[in-house]
Amino acid sequence: MKIYEGKLVSEGIRVGIVAARFNEFIVSKLLSGCEDGLLRHGVRSEDIAVAWVPGAFEIPLAAQAMAKSGKYDAVITLGAVIRGATSHYDYVCAEVSKGVANVSLNTGVPVLFGVLTTDTIEQAIERAGTKAGNKGAECAQGAIEMVNLLRGMA
Repeated sequence: MKIYEGKLVSEGIRVGIVAARFNEFIVSKLLSGCEDGLLRHGVRSEDIAVAWVPGAFEIPLAAQAMAKSGKYDAVITLGAVIRGATSHYDYVCAEVSKGVANVSLNTGVPVLFGVLTTDTIEQAIERAGTKAGNKGAECAQGAIEMVNLLRGMA
């Protein structure tokens, strides 16, 4: 039986990151965790590119541009959508998650979902580097694993 697993070997891996400016005080912590995770696993700084977009809703389009460019082996999306008093949260969360998944499926490039969708600011802070780890760092590891998994299956 053949078993495929993504290894944490990052030699030659190029990563694009799409980060949303809205709730930047949270997203900046996700980005720091992501960059640190990539560098700690051996991705070279010059092989990392960051594209800032206005908000989470714009993430899929920028992720698609990066994925289609051929310059990146993986794309990581980072954002923070925090529930407010209206239904806007539900629409944004649904569209961003569907959009990011579609980019990955339509391009064959791993696109990691590091967009926090929380009910409170406190929950977002916890997932950006305090109690619940850092979702950006988790996505960094996931990106390396997925690139190697797909390379091994090719």
